[in-house]
Amino acid sequence: MGLLDAVMGNASEIDPSEVSEELSVILASSEDIKQVFKEVRDMYVFTNKRLILIDKQGLTGRKVEYHNIPYKSITQFKVETAGHFDMDAELKIWISGQSSPIEKELNKKTGIGIQRSLAEYMFS
Repeated sequence: MGLLDAVMGNASEIDPSEVSEELSVILASSEDIKQVFKEVRDMYVFTNKRLILIDKQGLTGRKVEYHNIPYKSITQFKVETAGHFDMDAELKIWISGQSSPIEKELNKKTGIGIQRSLAEYMFS
């Protein structure tokens, strides 16, 4: 992850092995981490079963929110790519039973990777 991305909070892809030990306590026995996109402290974790949105809160990051979304619950998603003067892309994910989407900001490159991953896991 580049320094500018870290400062701006934009996500970039990291190797799943970097977080496998940390996340092993929340994964099911038959679940594998396939892809991870990380912001400064927050993460988007794609497993073979679900999408996990991890939000580390507070100054120390000791309080953590894990938003688990089974791929079958995602009804649609939208990625708005960045323009010439716009530094970030926008991701919106709609979950069945909820009227408003989950919204996240991503960098240009990461928006494409997350879009591809969502499509792959939703439609397989």
